[in-house]
Amino acid sequence: MIIAQTTTSDGDELFGGVNDFFDSGAWMVARNLTIFFVAVFWLATAYWVYKDARRRIEDPWLVAMATLLGLVPPFLGPIIYLFFRPPEYLDDVRERELEIKAMEERLTTRDLHCPVCRAQVDASFLVCPVCTTRLKQACVSCGNPLEALWQICPYCATPVATPSLPGIDDTIAESWTSPPTKRASPPRKRAAESE
Repeated sequence: MIIAQTTTSDGDELFGGVNDFFDSGAWMVARNLTIFFVAVFWLATAYWVYKDARRRIEDPWLVAMATLLGLVPPFLGPIIYLFFRPPEYLDDVRERELEIKAMEERLTTRDLHCPVCRAQVDASFLVCPVCTTRLKQACVSCGNPLEALWQICPYCATPVATPSLPGIDDTIAESWTSPPTKRASPPRKRAAESE
């Protein structure tokens, strides 16, 4: 019996300070403040999930489910939400759709302009009426305007002649294809012959 009492009295003395600390008012205040801040942080993360889901998800039921996911597994829910949330805000999606629609409208109502003076021209113009820049080539058979890449006239099925580029002579093109010929050089005069 004496041995049992001495060991318990030594144990009480060893952990007596720790027990006194956990029974003190300072520990109670620290514990309650920690629980309060953890609860506030948990509710703040759930509120953040709710606000972010409203900006990214259009369906109110999915927003409610995302908020519930942010609440129920206390700190794991917002992390799971981060993995599965939509990548774009709804405002960004709407803005991109409006930009695409505006681009499509611009492409359908394509206004043609002269490349030199930027005056508005019609698709059937061969020459700019303002600066007289040649815009398109005319078909030799029917006279309709031809696009630059067309190989045949779609109106009369006449092959399109390749327009010659200005400033390039036919003799230059021939010199590229024909073998070079030696020109006769004028005879040189020797100094001895001239005396």
